[in-house]
Amino acid sequence: MIRIAIANQKGGVGKTTTAINLATALAATGWRTLLVDLDPQGNASTGIGVGAHERERTSYDVLIEGCPLAEATLATRIPGLDVVPATVDLSGAEVELVGFDDRTGRLKSAILGDSRHDVCLIDCPPSLGLLTLNALTAADTLLVPLQCEFFALEGLSHLLNTVEQVQQRFNPALGIVGVVLTMFDRRNRLTDQVADDVRSCLGGLVFDTVIPRNVRLSEAPSHGLPALVYDHTCAGSQAYMALARELIGRLPERRIAA
Repeated sequence: MIRIAIANQKGGVGKTTTAINLATALAATGWRTLLVDLDPQGNASTGIGVGAHERERTSYDVLIEGCPLAEATLATRIPGLDVVPATVDLSGAEVELVGFDDRTGRLKSAILGDSRHDVCLIDCPPSLGLLTLNALTAADTLLVPLQCEFFALEGLSHLLNTVEQVQQRFNPALGIVGVVLTMFDRRNRLTDQVADDVRSCLGGLVFDTVIPRNVRLSEAPSHGLPALVYDHTCAGSQAYMALARELIGRLPERRIAA
């Protein structure tokens, strides 16, 4: 199973929107997809249509209680897409994990035995704490949503420093599959300037596909639907489908789940 962490310590960059819609697009192409919600806000769970009353076992139980991943996994209304949901209980996990010897490897231990899925996307919280470290330790690679704004590069440098530390201490094999520019507004000259700066610094690491500012992307979660289901013709949905195709081209050949 290919494991992809979707992370950026800055909030409001389209991280969860990217996780939901990429997971949906990958499932639509035939990949058996697992979305792990590792954000205490639980927005990925809500946005994929999993109500609070359905979240009997969650990522908190997996990390803290040692619950088998399969017991916390729920099928979604999207064929081929499963989710490990999150609740606000996860907010206490940062403190509780400190007491474990394997505090950064709990998620990795839980998901390594998963043979039912081809790819796992991990939606991280907007921080660089123990939850995100667990995701980076468990992941093969990292995808970074980057908002086209003034402080984007500064925040990215902090994240890349953390990735380097994770590589040195916990997960030498961790790579970066790419950086995706989000909330792109061609009417704003600053957007173009930031995009040019990011591409000049990171080169081919930046995906060609950019995710535009789009009202339908914002509306979809309130209906418990990915934008690709809510309105597959909107500019945001089209962009995420293009991003999924580009992502697949950067991933190793799929190993079909049994």
